[in-house]
Amino acid sequence: MSIIHIGELSSRLRLEAPVRSPDGAGGATVTWSLVAEVWGAIRPIGGAEALEADGLKGRTTHEIWIRHRDGVLPEMRFVLGSRVFDIRAVVATAERNRFMKCLADERIP
Repeated sequence: MSIIHIGELSSRLRLEAPVRSPDGAGGATVTWSLVAEVWGAIRPIGGAEALEADGLKGRTTHEIWIRHRDGVLPEMRFVLGSRVFDIRAVVATAERNRFMKCLADERIP
């Protein structure tokens, strides 16, 4: 397991949760609500490209480290400026709940 140092939490991230509201046609419209602003460290760990809808689409995966907080779920996302990171998994660390690691995919337009 990699180690994170407090000084590496240098990116101010918005943690957002989805809010679904009925669209009147049997579906739902999703908007995003701010849960908290947190300091985090973003570490790229991999990437891939795939054909999707007759176009090439890229995907970059990251580890995002933050101070431990309850309630962080895989349906949430982090936002840093115009960059959006969809959380795929929340991993508990064995460091007395000091930090948590989120595995996330960055949306690439």
